[in-house]
Amino acid sequence: MSEIPTTIERIGDSSLRIVWADGHESFLPWPLLRAHCPCAVCRPYEAMGAPLAVPPQTVSSSIRATSVTPVGRYALHIAWSDGHATGIYAYDYLRQLCSCEACRPQQFEEG
Repeated sequence: MSEIPTTIERIGDSSLRIVWADGHESFLPWPLLRAHCPCAVCRPYEAMGAPLAVPPQTVSSSIRATSVTPVGRYALHIAWSDGHATGIYAYDYLRQLCSCEACRPQQFEEG
Protein backbone atom coordinates (compact mmCIF):
# COMPACT_ATOMS: atom_id res chain seq x y z
CA MET A 1 0.00 0.00 0.00
CA SER A 2 1.34 3.41 -0.97
CA GLU A 3 -0.38 5.05 2.04
CA ILE A 4 2.10 3.50 4.48
CA PRO A 5 4.94 5.84 5.47
CA THR A 6 8.49 4.59 5.81
CA THR A 7 9.80 7.93 7.11
CA ILE A 8 8.04 10.74 8.96
CA GLU A 9 10.10 13.78 9.82
CA ARG A 10 9.47 17.32 10.97
CA ILE A 11 11.24 19.87 8.80
CA GLY A 12 11.78 22.55 11.40
CA ASP A 13 9.15 25.25 11.50
CA SER A 14 8.05 24.73 7.91
CA SER A 15 6.57 21.32 7.17
CA LEU A 16 6.18 17.60 7.61
CA ARG A 17 8.14 15.28 5.32
CA ILE A 18 6.75 11.82 4.62
CA VAL A 19 8.39 9.15 2.50
CA TRP A 20 5.81 6.57 1.44
CA ALA A 21 6.24 2.83 0.85
CA ASP A 22 6.15 3.39 -2.92
CA GLY A 23 9.11 5.81 -2.64
CA HIS A 24 7.05 8.98 -3.13
CA GLU A 25 8.03 11.92 -0.93
CA SER A 26 5.48 14.45 0.37
CA PHE A 27 6.28 17.82 1.93
CA LEU A 28 3.19 19.10 3.74
CA PRO A 29 3.46 22.68 5.07
CA TRP A 30 2.15 23.24 8.59
CA PRO A 31 -0.47 25.86 7.51
CA LEU A 32 -1.85 23.42 4.91
CA LEU A 33 -2.16 20.66 7.50
CA ARG A 34 -3.79 22.96 10.06
CA ALA A 35 -6.27 24.25 7.48
CA HIS A 36 -7.21 20.65 6.62
CA CYS A 37 -7.56 19.39 10.18
CA PRO A 38 -9.96 16.43 9.98
CA CYS A 39 -11.44 16.76 13.46
CA ALA A 40 -15.15 17.28 14.11
CA VAL A 41 -14.55 20.79 15.46
CA CYS A 42 -12.83 21.97 12.28
CA ARG A 43 -15.02 20.12 9.78
CA PRO A 44 -18.41 19.73 11.45
CA TYR A 45 -20.67 19.87 8.43
CA GLU A 46 -18.36 18.77 5.63
CA ALA A 47 -20.40 15.63 4.96
CA MET A 48 -23.41 17.83 4.28
CA GLY A 49 -21.50 20.07 1.86
CA ALA A 50 -21.26 23.06 4.19
CA PRO A 51 -18.12 25.21 4.31
CA LEU A 52 -15.17 24.22 6.46
CA ALA A 53 -15.09 25.69 9.95
CA VAL A 54 -11.44 26.64 9.40
CA PRO A 55 -11.13 28.18 5.93
CA PRO A 56 -7.53 27.86 4.69
CA GLN A 57 -7.16 31.63 4.27
CA THR A 58 -7.77 32.15 8.00
CA VAL A 59 -4.88 29.94 9.12
CA SER A 60 -1.85 31.97 10.12
CA SER A 61 1.27 31.38 8.04
CA SER A 62 3.15 31.26 11.35
CA ILE A 63 1.24 28.19 12.63
CA ARG A 64 3.53 25.37 13.77
CA ALA A 65 3.14 21.84 15.04
CA THR A 66 4.11 21.58 18.69
CA SER A 67 4.01 17.78 18.57
CA VAL A 68 3.56 15.02 16.01
CA THR A 69 2.74 11.62 17.49
CA PRO A 70 1.90 8.31 15.79
CA VAL A 71 -1.56 6.87 16.44
CA GLY A 72 -1.31 3.11 16.02
CA ARG A 73 -0.22 2.16 12.52
CA TYR A 74 -2.72 4.32 10.70
CA ALA A 75 -2.42 8.01 11.62
CA LEU A 76 -0.64 10.95 13.22
CA HIS A 77 -1.91 13.18 16.01
CA ILE A 78 -0.75 16.78 15.55
CA ALA A 79 -0.94 19.44 18.26
CA TRP A 80 -0.72 23.05 17.06
CA SER A 81 0.81 26.30 18.27
CA ASP A 82 -2.69 27.86 18.32
CA GLY A 83 -3.68 25.40 21.07
CA HIS A 84 -5.73 23.09 18.85
CA ALA A 85 -4.97 19.40 19.42
CA THR A 86 -7.91 17.19 18.45
CA GLY A 87 -7.04 16.24 14.87
CA ILE A 88 -5.98 12.72 13.93
CA TYR A 89 -4.61 12.62 10.39
CA ALA A 90 -4.96 9.17 8.80
CA TYR A 91 -2.08 8.23 6.53
CA ASP A 92 -4.34 7.89 3.49
CA TYR A 93 -5.67 11.41 4.17
CA LEU A 94 -2.12 12.79 4.44
CA ARG A 95 -1.26 11.17 1.12
CA GLN A 96 -4.29 12.84 -0.46
CA LEU A 97 -3.10 16.24 0.78
CA CYS A 98 0.14 15.98 -1.20
CA SER A 99 -0.06 18.61 -3.91
CA CYS A 100 3.18 17.92 -5.72
CA GLU A 101 3.18 17.82 -9.51
CA ALA A 102 2.95 14.01 -9.56
CA CYS A 103 -0.07 13.92 -7.21
CA ARG A 104 -2.10 16.82 -8.64
CA PRO A 105 -3.39 14.92 -11.71
CA GLN A 106 -4.62 12.10 -9.43
CA GLN A 107 -6.46 14.59 -7.24
CA PHE A 108 -8.40 15.89 -10.24
CA GLU A 109 -9.22 12.38 -11.45
CA GLU A 110 -10.54 11.30 -8.03
CA GLY A 111 -12.83 14.21 -7.60
